[in-house]
Amino acid sequence: MSRRKRAPAVLKKKTAAVPTVAARPFAYRNRTLHCDGVSLASLAEQHGTPLYIYSASQITERFQLFQKSFASRSHTVCYAVKANSSLAILRLLGKQGAGFDIVSGGELERVRKAHKPALKKVVFSGVGKQAWEIDAALKADILQFNVESEMELDLLAARAEALGIRARFALRVNPDVFAETHPYISTGLSEHKFGIDIKIARALYRRAAKSKWLDASGISVHIGSQIRKVDPFAAALERVTALVALLRRDGHDIRYIDAGGGLGIDYSDAPFDPAHQVERYAAALFKGLGDEQAHLLLEPGRFLVAQAGALLTRVLVLKKNGSKTFVITDAAMNDLIRPALYHAHHEIVPVRQPTGKASITADIVGPVCESGDFFARDRAIANVKPGDLVALLDAGAYGMSLSSNYNSRSRPAEILVEGTTTKLIRRRETMRDQLGPEVL
Repeated sequence: MSRRKRAPAVLKKKTAAVPTVAARPFAYRNRTLHCDGVSLASLAEQHGTPLYIYSASQITERFQLFQKSFASRSHTVCYAVKANSSLAILRLLGKQGAGFDIVSGGELERVRKAHKPALKKVVFSGVGKQAWEIDAALKADILQFNVESEMELDLLAARAEALGIRARFALRVNPDVFAETHPYISTGLSEHKFGIDIKIARALYRRAAKSKWLDASGISVHIGSQIRKVDPFAAALERVTALVALLRRDGHDIRYIDAGGGLGIDYSDAPFDPAHQVERYAAALFKGLGDEQAHLLLEPGRFLVAQAGALLTRVLVLKKNGSKTFVITDAAMNDLIRPALYHAHHEIVPVRQPTGKASITADIVGPVCESGDFFARDRAIANVKPGDLVALLDAGAYGMSLSSNYNSRSRPAEILVEGTTTKLIRRRETMRDQLGPEVL
């Protein structure tokens, strides 16, 4: 990823030239940064910092972009729960008609708690499903298991027989398609732990047909995350569609094609048109599918929630070490680990709009006892001072869901903004919460 220095982003109100669905719901009004109709300064005063803030309207708008772009064919949008597993966000999407892509028994229970009717639209992915997780999903009558190994297929058959419940499954095939993304989130090559070699999939479907407890309902593919170019999606689906034709010839009733997720966003301050990106993505998938009419399953995660969220933090200290300047905030890598883990870029903007162009070049860091505890290095940022509020944008995905209690720090509260109203959807953790599970 590019690590070039950037001028502070100044977000403006929409004009006629801006896409109907804005890239971010954060804009300055009366020189104060707002999420939709709510001032971030007022949220900090009421709830403290660090604080995660999400726009309900943008999450809904992003979901509807997929519904509109894929309206010409039978499809289900299965939100990838791992991106942000907040119960309130799951309920918001469930009520919009979303299904869910899960990777654990815990995520299954979150869907059950948030919107029970959506259980029938759940696909269960992941390379290491345990027997108890499979049992829970079978009893919940989920839509489909995305099976990732031969041994998992055997386990699924055994658990289905033990419970007397026929299991719908798809093999997650590995199409060996390269997608330009960070190596930690690339999943479509033969060297990765995910999926089954597409060349042996046909034989495994034949084997599964011998079990009356297995129903080969579909086929699945997922090539990675944060993918900006759409051609790899088309290439992957072309290979999957060719395999579907062979499987039908073998007598399998393939009803679903799971195209996975992975559509990326722009984390920089460059112009970004989400509607156009979803249209390009849909066109690529339609090209890969050709005349195939199976029900299409889509698994967007980041694209729906990332730009809807921000992490609000307060500047604690400005410090100089030699030629280096450090802006130390009350948020840290335990709150948002993406920069430390992936060297990911997040725009960082002051809540109080700067009146001039004065800026400093600094490392924006947290107070955790790690040199890797940083949000940006050598970043041009507005000339902030202790006590000022700053917002880390595009933090709605893989922010709170990857947070931890490292250094015995309590995780932030979360706020969902709906127009001009706000809802506390997760209270700030206390030390009592942290110490509760421990035994002396």
